[in-house]
Amino acid sequence: MISPTKEELITINLNGLEVEVPNGMNAVEAAALHGHEVPHYCYHPKLSVAGNCRMCLVEMGTPMRDRATGEPILEEDGSPKIGWVPKPVIGCATNVSSGMHLRTESDLVSECREGIMEFLLVNHPLDCPICDQAGECRLQEFATDYGRGYSRYVERKNVKPKRTRLGPRVTLDDERCILCSRCIRFSQEVAKDDVLGFVDRGSFSTLTCFPGKELSNNYSLNTVDICPVGALTSTDFRFKMRVWFLKESKSICVESSAGCNTTVSSREGVIQRITPCRNDLVNDTWMTDSGREIYKTVRSEDRILRPSVKGEDQPLNETISSAVNILQENKIGLVASCHSTLEEQILTKKLADLTKAEIFLRGHFGEDDGILLSADRSPNLRGALVTGLIQEYPEDNLLALNDAITKGDVEVLLVMNEDLIKSGISEENLAKVKVVYIGTHSNSSSQNADIVLPGLSVFEKGGSFINRSFLLQSFELCIPGPVGLKSQAEVLSAIIAQLSNEECISTNLDSIWELVNSGQIDLLSSITYADLKVAPVQLDGSRWSQLNFVEKEALNYRPLAS
Repeated sequence: MISPTKEELITINLNGLEVEVPNGMNAVEAAALHGHEVPHYCYHPKLSVAGNCRMCLVEMGTPMRDRATGEPILEEDGSPKIGWVPKPVIGCATNVSSGMHLRTESDLVSECREGIMEFLLVNHPLDCPICDQAGECRLQEFATDYGRGYSRYVERKNVKPKRTRLGPRVTLDDERCILCSRCIRFSQEVAKDDVLGFVDRGSFSTLTCFPGKELSNNYSLNTVDICPVGALTSTDFRFKMRVWFLKESKSICVESSAGCNTTVSSREGVIQRITPCRNDLVNDTWMTDSGREIYKTVRSEDRILRPSVKGEDQPLNETISSAVNILQENKIGLVASCHSTLEEQILTKKLADLTKAEIFLRGHFGEDDGILLSADRSPNLRGALVTGLIQEYPEDNLLALNDAITKGDVEVLLVMNEDLIKSGISEENLAKVKVVYIGTHSNSSSQNADIVLPGLSVFEKGGSFINRSFLLQSFELCIPGPVGLKSQAEVLSAIIAQLSNEECISTNLDSIWELVNSGQIDLLSSITYADLKVAPVQLDGSRWSQLNFVEKEALNYRPLAS
């Protein structure tokens, strides 16, 4: 979010104190800027204002003026006389203006909140002990903080449908729904898939899908994230884990170059779910459903867990030494990866320079959905450009490498993660070359490799990526990797050390960035990893435009406002 300038700030009176807030901001956000919580359910900063839960009621007044002259009306002490609106107003639909007075803490506001909470809980089931939302439920929190503390309702509650399938990934417990309409507005305004609505009236109102439709778009689980109660639940995560047992780590979705910020929730080294993390520069508060599924590959059956030489398991150090022996030969081709972190790409480039290897890189592309699934299906293709691994936009294949093998220009291959057969390398040509494979999962490359060196997944290491807007973002280690395995950066560092007969490069991220800051990459020379851990860094557009990359436009280059 871009900070307002001094000229864009106005002064309002908030609970008796003069404070500065951005002009036109709604009262809920304005109060939050100065530490005053205005409880709300239907309001969401990234959706249109509905104003139907009424939980955010506040008192509002403005300086009075004489209707005839337009002059301010003053109190006896000379201060402006405030004309208070007779009844409370909803904060979410009230935009602040200069001189406005707001009361978010008063006897009238407290009575209103107690009344609203009482109405919301009239038909709400008392199933908090078994509700998936327990521990992160706004209804629980606001009932405790702003509720009456007891119920005067003695009649039978309305019973509504439970365990209703809205789509392949979302299950509805309708009797918990408080009719905030967040899910409906999200589907209409963000996902552009208008499938949800309310039927029936009053206390019998029910959320449902339109006839013949279901909530099946690739953003359906965002409705679960923004549901303030336990009505919408993830079918996959339902009854899986209590949220207070989860350890949360910040990460980045590797499904595409959008670079969505995510929160990875794990317990005892096992990932339980992935949810979006708010970043207004990148993904607002959303992410794709398909991106949430990627963590399941960490424990998939095709995961490579042991280093091997010609199909036989070997200790890691011996396997690295065997790889070094092969890489000392001539005519080396290095298949880099745009799924590697920026730090791994820096070491890959150093290894290519050391061995005089020819670098090949495959792009991975698909349809752009116009939201958060970009056409570039890799997280760090821009990193390969910035680090100099490639000088132009790659093809979605490795046919150039196939031709080089056919001509005899490449006899040894070091492959980072890529599947050679699926990338266009013929089985005949693959049989002609010696292959050293560094990766996390089995594929045609590992199955035909002389040397296999396992690596760590994105969740088992830290690092950084450059997204489609050339925003450089860091992510942190979420879970420990399998016992005995090292990250790709550590493996590359060990190979470089043995090839150059020098001391092993430290794979501490701060140390790798010291290597960057030594002037090896001009565009990154003023950045430290400590900077990235604080906030993402927008690569300077003017310096970027001086570099000779003819496919900038095709890369969806969009410099952000400063």
